[in-house]
Amino acid sequence: MTNHKIEKSSGSVFADLELAEVQELETKAQLAHRIGEIIHGRRLTQTEAAEVLGATQPIVSKLVNGQLSGFSLERLVRFLNALDRDVEIVVRRRPRTRDHGRTSVKVAG
Repeated sequence: MTNHKIEKSSGSVFADLELAEVQELETKAQLAHRIGEIIHGRRLTQTEAAEVLGATQPIVSKLVNGQLSGFSLERLVRFLNALDRDVEIVVRRRPRTRDHGRTSVKVAG
């Protein structure tokens, strides 16, 4: 029998995999997930979604399937705008209780 070590997750699959740019990857994943929810909620086909987003169906397929390489944060924001969503970016001082600034996504409504 193989002995497997169980390790506690950090709460971020990207950090657990020791990938670079963890916050950017998490932010992209959250935005892409929200885009997928909107597409699904509108019952759009990938072809219809591509038309709304000004993209191609294969691009939409990659996006909704979590293949995020090649997608910039700016592009994901443009997609949300095309889906009639406002995106608000707020910059503020980090709390003293944290060592570093962070990026987070909050979905309203």
